Amino acid sequence: MNHLPLIIKREYLTKVKNKSFIIMTFLSPLIFITLIAVVAYLTQLNKDKTRVISILDETKTVENLFKSSENTTYNILNMPLESAKNLTLSTNGYGLLHISKTKGNVDFSKSVTFYSKESPSLSLISEIESQLEKEFTNHELEKRGVDLEMINASKVNLNIAQESFEGKKTSKMDSVIKLIFGGAAGYLLFMFIIIYGNMIMRSVIEEKTSRIIEVIISSVKPIQLMLGKIIGTSLAGITQFLVWIVLGGILMFVASLILGIDMVQMHSPQQEMLQQAMEHPEANIEVQNMVNAFFHLPLTNLIVAFALFFIGGYLLYSSLYAAIGAAVDNETDTQQFMLPILMPLILAVYIGIFTVIEDPHGTISTIFSFIPFTSPVVMLMRIPFGVPIWQQLVSLLILIGTFILAVWFAAKIYRVGILMYGKKPSYKDLIKWIKY
Repeated sequence: MNHLPLIIKREYLTKVKNKSFIIMTFLSPLIFITLIAVVAYLTQLNKDKTRVISILDETKTVENLFKSSENTTYNILNMPLESAKNLTLSTNGYGLLHISKTKGNVDFSKSVTFYSKESPSLSLISEIESQLEKEFTNHELEKRGVDLEMINASKVNLNIAQESFEGKKTSKMDSVIKLIFGGAAGYLLFMFIIIYGNMIMRSVIEEKTSRIIEVIISSVKPIQLMLGKIIGTSLAGITQFLVWIVLGGILMFVASLILGIDMVQMHSPQQEMLQQAMEHPEANIEVQNMVNAFFHLPLTNLIVAFALFFIGGYLLYSSLYAAIGAAVDNETDTQQFMLPILMPLILAVYIGIFTVIEDPHGTISTIFSFIPFTSPVVMLMRIPFGVPIWQQLVSLLILIGTFILAVWFAAKIYRVGILMYGKKPSYKDLIKWIKY
């Protein structure tokens, strides 16, 4: 009789009814959203703070350069330096920007000093430097008799058009979007395997140490028990993810109402600079290119491939985690067996980051997208760049075949190791169990 559905149901219900599982399911999004809300609230307080910056320009060249904004006010001073310092301190000003007179060919960069009571904001200093650099450069060019209007008119903005030999047009933004999608898919699989693979391993160890497994194994085949644990735990993990998404959205909405902030639109100084840049026509063109790049993605292929490779990769590694759990008596003994499992995953991530990004259709990227222990991550990173369907199918078939083979080997370890107590197994012992 096939007991697999009953085992899946039992494993799923055992997991979702577990107190620690329930607590972490509801506590994790609460902690996460609380952290976001605190950061958003503090950011809002920092955003509402108005910074008053005094400017003492002895050269009289940049007095009108800085324009006051909602959170930054610039005051022009005309007095000795020491008096300006004292005035800034007495009025609790944020800082004093001093531009001293230069004699002869003294470098402008040595004539600017920012005085403040505490360390100033890095973004503020960078913004001031950027504006002064442009102004001083223009001043030097004019002093040398260079026509600035002619220079500005002669500037050429180049954006190389990209097109395949078949006539398909692409852009640099296409590559960026593909990189984001591929990297997110590979990293999500990597984290899912580590989190819920360890959950499967701990579940096997708990039942083994409590001797419950001796009762279960008398009426159930080891391979059915192992598959039931893998599938049941996977469904519990998916349930937990869905609860996190729903509960996280509700908590974020409630937090935004209570604190009176919009956490989705938190503004840091860098984001404000970005928002100002977005007002320029060039930035609007980039946004349009980003939208077009998204719709150029093979979305159907991505969704289907993500589901298949995600499931295949997770099941492959989960069977190995279950075998390790059956072979040991406690989590401490699992360390010697974890490295051979984690190394291919880590290698896949590094291959994806340092090779697929640079050359998605190169020899290394292609080879590792067929190796079953790295293909779920590497192939998911390659697909956005355009991978022939036949390569995806071959890689998927190899992955499925390896999963079946891994389940067969893991079941052999599982059926012997699940009843072994009091001994720390070695790799030699595992080979013997496989031969039984």
